[in-house]
Amino acid sequence: MSITSTASNTAAVSTGQTAGRDQWGSRMGFLLAAVGSAVGLANIWRFPYAAGSGGGGAFVFVYLVATFSIVLPVLIAELLVGRRGQLSPPNAIARVAKEAGVSSRWRWMGLAGVVAAILIFSFYIVVGGWTLSYVAKSASGSLHGLDATGIAATFDGLNANAWELFAWASAFLLLTVSVSARGVSGGIEKLVRLLMPLLFLMLLGMVIYAGVTGDFRSAWTFLFTVDFSKLNSQVVMDAIGQAFFSIGVGITNLMAYGSYLNRKASIPRSSVAIVSADTAVALLAGMAIFPIIFASGMSPSGGPGLVFMALPQAFGQMPAGALVGGLFFLLLFFAALTSAVSMMECSVAWLGEKLKITRAKAALVSGGLSWGLGVLSVLSFNGLADFHPLGFIPALEGKTFFDLFDYFVSNLIMPLCAVLVALFVGWRLPVWLTRDEFSGDEKHSEAGFRYWHFLLRYVTPIGLLAVFVVAISS
Repeated sequence: MSITSTASNTAAVSTGQTAGRDQWGSRMGFLLAAVGSAVGLANIWRFPYAAGSGGGGAFVFVYLVATFSIVLPVLIAELLVGRRGQLSPPNAIARVAKEAGVSSRWRWMGLAGVVAAILIFSFYIVVGGWTLSYVAKSASGSLHGLDATGIAATFDGLNANAWELFAWASAFLLLTVSVSARGVSGGIEKLVRLLMPLLFLMLLGMVIYAGVTGDFRSAWTFLFTVDFSKLNSQVVMDAIGQAFFSIGVGITNLMAYGSYLNRKASIPRSSVAIVSADTAVALLAGMAIFPIIFASGMSPSGGPGLVFMALPQAFGQMPAGALVGGLFFLLLFFAALTSAVSMMECSVAWLGEKLKITRAKAALVSGGLSWGLGVLSVLSFNGLADFHPLGFIPALEGKTFFDLFDYFVSNLIMPLCAVLVALFVGWRLPVWLTRDEFSGDEKHSEAGFRYWHFLLRYVTPIGLLAVFVVAISS
């Protein structure tokens, strides 16, 4: 079959949705959902402590370079394959591979994304449980007026109580499953239209408050003064891993979101908007948290509980702090929820197609698998806190199950899957196919397409292979 006939035969597939498949109600709905997928706890919870541990400005510099030169091209590629394939990631990859005349074995990177999504959700539910717990604690006023010692004791007490932490994590998982079960347009799209703008406004308010009451100058210097002497292989690897974790490429959840997208939406413009919004929220989170940390004498590398200790202390000194704190953690929970639902999407869609079951049942199966692994994440803070399953490996010494899940997904699985996506789209798919889907119904400049294709072919694989070299050598 000639390339011309292949292109014409598949044009009908790529211009519409697969029969009976859910679809975004509007381009704005997709954009907000995709931004909601990227903007979540990775920005407000993980970025501040990762930047703090990585030396501040040096970490931020590498993070920004990685985001726009390595992660953005992969995001475009994932959305491109998803929209072209119109199925769950493994099956969308197989369909596009067949259209391009290449091996269907590429679907294994989609299956790796399914596994990664289940794994990442297993420790994400613990952090989601923290947000739910703090909604209740802030609203009740139990955090109001506590000093740094009292806040730290509250957070440590929550983690030390395995049953309480397990209950909050399970509640977060059940809520996520219930939203996912309702579908794309009927659940998540309606939610993000209201919640994402509110979260952004609240975060801006927190930055203003931190600027007035905290040590804003020290925070600015810490985040935006680049000291290259603080750069080492570990900082670089962590920064690139954070970029992938934050945007969510590599686990193919955005490929799943792209499968519900019609050709009227511009993939390049949408991708730039998603990455820019995600980066802005991460930096705003840093400027909301670090001034408070420095003013209170806390360490900027205080670990993953940083946001749950620094912010409650600030709320405790504010007028109507119980109300403001409760609202912030409520919005933080919804940000976590939008990301969690997107994490489930690739596994839910694939399980539904593979097992030929309803979406609700697929959501229950996917959630159940993550819940089982989530027990280990919960116990990492109490019963198994001193158990380091891979402690005999120097690079993994001292890591609990929670730490290992985070490490393997952020630094290994996601970059590996991203490399495979880059190789598949950049080298195996014919240029006519990628150009056609890159442009969609809204044509883009040839220069823009060539620049993206160059980054995807060369810059992304080289950058990610460097991460693996560092991971192996360390």
